[in-house]
Amino acid sequence: MKIKRQKQAKKTISFYKYNFSFREPFQILIDGTFCQAALKNKIQIKEQMPKYLMGEIQLCTTSCALKELETLGKQLYGAKIILQRFQVRKCAHLKNPVPASECLLSMLEETNPHHYFVATQDRAVTDGLKKIPGVPLLYIILNTMVLDKPSQASLDHVQAVQLGELVPLAQQQSIRSLKEEQGISQKVGERRGKKRKRKQSNPNPLSCLKKKKKGVPTPALKKTEPGEKKKRSRHKRRKAAEGDNMAAPVVIST
Repeated sequence: MKIKRQKQAKKTISFYKYNFSFREPFQILIDGTFCQAALKNKIQIKEQMPKYLMGEIQLCTTSCALKELETLGKQLYGAKIILQRFQVRKCAHLKNPVPASECLLSMLEETNPHHYFVATQDRAVTDGLKKIPGVPLLYIILNTMVLDKPSQASLDHVQAVQLGELVPLAQQQSIRSLKEEQGISQKVGERRGKKRKRKQSNPNPLSCLKKKKKGVPTPALKKTEPGEKKKRSRHKRRKAAEGDNMAAPVVIST
């Protein structure tokens, strides 16, 4: 049974590595309910979880989860001691703490950009994270830790990426970071709303020139055939001779 469970965990981890770019050390986000279940079932989280996940891990929690255990009193004192040993990640509720379930879901955002595993026994958290693609779930059942199979939201997301309907999450994050570096992370609606104004330019100087009048076409010269003598034109001489005759006075002899 243990070997079968290990094989299933290896298959699930490979799924998240390949499709959602999970890398070691795996970040495990833990709440008080998981620590309480581990304490009850005598599970050593720091020793057993790396062996089960077959890799290095970083155990972490939030200040809201710690605050919730403090308010619940002595019944969960042991779980509080365990949870205090882990790294505390910053959340958006430092001044106004919220329930641990709400805080953990806010850490995942819409696409789990920090690649968290979530270890919890809280039904509200498990129901909420199954709607977010790319979130591995860890829980304790029958004295053993179990890595849940990928949720339907994760499977649907992978199928959509394979069909070309969506951009992979890793590419979305790299595109977003590049836009922020270049300072062009502007909303699409704002960008579309603004119209580019045309600059007023001077008229083309060539278009202002007056059109030239077309000259009278010159008659084409008659080509002489080979062997034929070229005739000399005496048209101008005749006119000149006629002009001289008109100008000369007529003398009448008596």
